[in-house]
Order: sequence, then structure tokens, then C-alpha cells
Amino acid sequence: MQLLDGVLVSAHIKEQIKQEVKDWQAGGGKQPHLAAILVGNNPASEAYVGSKVKHCEELGFGSTLLRFEKDITEAFLISEVERLNNDDTIDGILVQLPLPDHISGDSVINAISPGKDVDGFHPISLGKMLLGQPTFLPATPYGIMLMLEYYKINTTGMHCVIIGRSNIVGTPMTILMSRASNPGNATVTMCHSKTKNLKEITLTADIIIAAIGRPKYVTADMVKPGAIIIDVGINRIDDATKKSGSRLVGDVDFDSVAPLCSYITPVPKGVGLMTICGLMKNTLLAAKKAKELIG
Repeated sequence: MQLLDGVLVSAHIKEQIKQEVKDWQAGGGKQPHLAAILVGNNPASEAYVGSKVKHCEELGFGSTLLRFEKDITEAFLISEVERLNNDDTIDGILVQLPLPDHISGDSVINAISPGKDVDGFHPISLGKMLLGQPTFLPATPYGIMLMLEYYKINTTGMHCVIIGRSNIVGTPMTILMSRASNPGNATVTMCHSKTKNLKEITLTADIIIAAIGRPKYVTADMVKPGAIIIDVGINRIDDATKKSGSRLVGDVDFDSVAPLCSYITPVPKGVGLMTICGLMKNTLLAAKKAKELIG
């Protein structure tokens, strides 16, 4: 079993991005600038946004963090997004999800200019991805593809089972893994919580991408020997042995599954770090496109 090490891979990619930013600016390009919007004080969202801002500083990007109380109106939030759309100093916009119940996440995401949609969630971005046209890829699927590429895993002809059908991970992964590329060229089966005979399906998988949001959902009896396991889940469970009283686990029961695998991602220090890489690469791309458009 080989660990697909998000720490190692993300460090490699970040060094590449850092150098690319330096070269870009030395040639007269503008500093990439990411604007992040955080609504409310959800601890997990606070941590995610804080990590993104920290990575911006590390890579030589500019960053702006806008914090709003959880009782703001949807109309006000959309007006802030539109203001950022019209700000030429801002290259990328991300809105940290989830939003409070009274605000439609779809409406807010749809308000982001497609040219600044560095999370890759806008319908235009997703539509272009479906058609194989140049666009911003959703950050987590993009990060997974970067990891497979780094480890030179040839996925051609493999059976890839994706567990989870969200627009953020599961659905985009089906498209990326089936397109004519490497990583890619796989035969893809999408499964979810309502899938019948899930175990029978996963036992045929050469690659399992678990993104269902349920702790330790994928167990050893669902995995054939030699399979590749990509664990997208981040779940907090009680653990009396920890000072905090809890710990993070993935959607895969790592301890029982890992001995069976050829490759597996850990949680934490796996796919989460690759998501940041996808976001940062998208932001740099956005900055370069802006320069080309401005001339």
C-alpha cells in the first residue's frame, strides 16, 4: 500500500505556482488576487477560509476576506458579489459554503462572474467542463486529478466507482475521469446512498472515489485487493482520547481498508490540501486571462 500524500504533492505544486507567479510578475503581469466571502461564524468555514487566505500569502497572491453576519440578506450578499465582479483588482471570487438557510447558494454562485469563478461552481464553468472546453475546474476534482497525475497513475481502462453525486465533487468527477485524457479514460459508475447492491458494484472497482459525506462509510468488505482509494470525506467524530474530544475521519474506514489497497489518501492531509492547490491554480489562471483581456 502506498499513501497518496497530500502534504508532499501540494508542496510540489505550490512551489511550481510560486515560481510561476514570480515569472508572471517579472514579465509585467499583475499579482493574482483572491477575494473570499465568509457569512456567519461556522468554525469549519472559518478554518477553511483561513487556510485559503494563508495559502494566498504563501504563494505571493493578494487576498481580501469579507466577513458578514449570518443575518444579512441574500440581496445584500449578491450586491457584494457584483461589486467584486466589477473590481478589476480582483481576479477570483469564492463564497464559502454552506450559507445560512435564508440565502440561496445557487443564486449567489450564479451571481459570480464566470471569469472570476475560481471554485468552478458556476453553471457556465460546469457546462464548459462537460463540453471539454477550457474553463475553471471545480477545485476538489481538479486537485484529485493533479494528485493522480503526480503519482503517474495510469487510469486508462480502469473501472472507477464514484460514491456521491454532488455538483461539487461527485458529478464533476464522473466527467473528468471518463474524458479522453490521463488521468481519465476510465469507465465510470456513479453511486449514491440510494444505489442498490452498492457493495457488489464497489467490489468491481479499480478506483473508488468516496464523496458521500458519511464517516467510515466504505469498509474493507466493499474493496477488492489492489484498488485505489480516494477519500474526499471530512467528518468529525467523537474521540475521548483526543484533547478536543473529537477527530477527523474520512468516508473510508482507513484502518481496515488501507491494507487492501495499492494506493489510498489519508484524512486529513489528503484531498483537502489538493483542493487548495486546485483553487490556487484557478486563481492564477484567472489573473493571466485578465491580463490577456486587458492587454
